[in-house]
Amino acid sequence: MKVYNTLTRTKEDFIPQEEGKVKMYVCGPTVYNYIHIGNARPYVVFDTVRRYLEYKGYDVTYIQNFTDVDDKIIKKANEEHSSMEEVSNRFIKEAFTDADGLNVKRATHHPRVTEEMDNIIEMIKTLVENGYAYENDGTVYYNTKQFPEYGKLSKKNLDELIEGASERVDKDDAKKNPTDFVLWKPYKPGEPKWSSPWGEGRPGWHIECSVMAKKYLGDTIDIHAGGEDLIFPHHENEIAQSEAANGKPFSKYWLHNGFIMIDNEKMSKSAGNFFTVREISEQFPYEVIRFFILNGHYRSPLNFSRELMQACQNGLERIKNCNTDLQHYIDNCHDSKLSQAETKLLDELEKYRTQFETAMDDDFNTADAVSAIYELVRFINKNLKENISKEFAEREMELLGKLCGVLGINKEKEKANDEDTAVIEELLAKRTEAKKNKNFAEADAIRDKLTEMGVTIKDTRQGVQWFRG
Repeated sequence: MKVYNTLTRTKEDFIPQEEGKVKMYVCGPTVYNYIHIGNARPYVVFDTVRRYLEYKGYDVTYIQNFTDVDDKIIKKANEEHSSMEEVSNRFIKEAFTDADGLNVKRATHHPRVTEEMDNIIEMIKTLVENGYAYENDGTVYYNTKQFPEYGKLSKKNLDELIEGASERVDKDDAKKNPTDFVLWKPYKPGEPKWSSPWGEGRPGWHIECSVMAKKYLGDTIDIHAGGEDLIFPHHENEIAQSEAANGKPFSKYWLHNGFIMIDNEKMSKSAGNFFTVREISEQFPYEVIRFFILNGHYRSPLNFSRELMQACQNGLERIKNCNTDLQHYIDNCHDSKLSQAETKLLDELEKYRTQFETAMDDDFNTADAVSAIYELVRFINKNLKENISKEFAEREMELLGKLCGVLGINKEKEKANDEDTAVIEELLAKRTEAKKNKNFAEADAIRDKLTEMGVTIKDTRQGVQWFRG
């Protein structure tokens, strides 16, 4: 398996530090609002990376944090006349609602910054004692000139960073160098505060992830991941902090997903093309949002549009229809074993597993993995017309389920509740009786009524099949 490492700008063989185990850290959201479609991409992408690693047999410790102390959270709390804690708790809950909708597995741990203050202060003290940080009037800065490798992730030297950093580096006359960044900031009225050796205040953004990664994964981790907008300064600064404090390489592999564009334009509130996942879910199911994200390679830009979402919904429906037809066949066909011809056909079935794994082994190419599933669907649909054995159909179902599971795709159609099911089954029985009595007008009328109820029916050799949609 090969992964593209942002640190080396090359695809490398994936070899974790400890055989069979993977330590993975993914930067989570700052919780002052609902997550937007841009946030959803790393959620889905790196959840899929984790799922594939587990499919390959790795024991994955997966950490995704919540930043619950930040200028934007404080601003939101002040506007609402509430507290930072109330705002962050509310939007952490909403983030989980969206993540669950997207079928994102819960992390091994979801640490919060406010729970890690003692460890944050300890790491800052270590950096000061080791000569990598300095204090000025209650503010503690990281001295980037003391870390010779600063810029190794973004592939820029200090002069380049200073020259092009107007939007990425805060101007501050108290800094020794323009690229120095804040580790601890002093208290201001209306803000939360914690006691520290440098006075009351709160941490800077970058130090938080360094501390949480160290606490839950150790000094050196296998994979650090996030959006490409985090390469500089956030991840660059994490490396500087962690390696200076711990004396060891911080992360072996760095994975970054590309941006999501909206109708080929960069998403922004000022442009009026900013969409939260919750807003999109009102028009398209969460599962379609996930499927849309998986239909592009994670490192490439992904364009969001209604047309593309509709195409993804149609594609997902193909997979669901195949699964429904296959399940109906298994439930109703004669219990039979593999024929001699089907034994040979098993090799062809396995080709789709190999095609899927080849795609995922090549830097988690989910777009090609989805294509492999589509080809498996065509194979299944073709075989269903040829009176295959129940055992072969079950082998197909097992493979379809396994591959969809790796991508977190829900292959099941919406199920009716028990009361609805009883009504539908009664109507289907009446239709069957009407057809038996050659009362085709009544049978057609019942079909029309079922259609109005949102139910599709299919007459097959194994009996009547029905499903929602």
